[in-house]
Amino acid sequence: MAADPSTPTTGRRPGAEISLHLLGGFRLLHDDVPVVVPRGLQRVIALIGLRPGATRSQLAGLLWPDTSEDRALSSLRTALWRLRQDPCCPITTSGDTVSLGPVVRVDVDALVGTAARVRDGEDPCAAAVLAAGRHDLLPGWYDDWVLADRERLRQLRLHMLEELAGQYLSAGRHGAALEAALEAMAAEPLRETPHRLVVRIHLAEGNAFEAVHAFYVYRDLLLRELRLEPSAAMTALLDDTLAPIREATRDAPAGPRRAPSNQVAPRARRDGVTGAAARVTDR
Repeated sequence: MAADPSTPTTGRRPGAEISLHLLGGFRLLHDDVPVVVPRGLQRVIALIGLRPGATRSQLAGLLWPDTSEDRALSSLRTALWRLRQDPCCPITTSGDTVSLGPVVRVDVDALVGTAARVRDGEDPCAAAVLAAGRHDLLPGWYDDWVLADRERLRQLRLHMLEELAGQYLSAGRHGAALEAALEAMAAEPLRETPHRLVVRIHLAEGNAFEAVHAFYVYRDLLLRELRLEPSAAMTALLDDTLAPIREATRDAPAGPRRAPSNQVAPRARRDGVTGAAARVTDR
């Protein structure tokens, strides 16, 4: 493990910032300088970042699930020894547990913290919430523990965006609510919840056409991709809201109707018929 040779790093300086990025791909930065890490050691650092305070046995079992416990623990000891040889190493050990150093910032922790603030009703920076977790966890990695955490973080972000959209909708901030709902929709186009939020937002703004259009766009997508119909809850949402509009339209008195330009006015038609009848009589 070594710093990028184009911008060398000479040991860990006091106060140096170390950041571990796992969303969108593995990156370890030492004062914004990329640190080159072999793939095998990347797996060790990434797992420790995702399982803070895990024991050696837990880490070894996840990293080498197809080997015996003794061999897995031996492989872990070798990996930790190799990491400690580098001055940029972010790993610390305490007894049987292994964790990242306290100065290491992990982007996954930032996503989890942002989701917690939204869940608690706080109003963090909207731009930061929309951008948080926009990329998948370690794309291209297929370890079981990566797949499980990737889905966990994906669901966490979707619920965070939907919760934020619902909070903005309740506060009457329709533009911000729509932006959060559309971000969730882009992350999972077939998920109904963000589409339902979009319909609710349009209806709250009084945009019946936009609401109906959004409903049928989702309905067509669902039929095309999964041969399914939207849920009864989504259909009822639209029907219940638009029913008074339909009723008012049906009961409204009709205004004066103009005769089409190619239709003869009633009086002229009567005069024409009378004249024709008179001509027949004369014959």
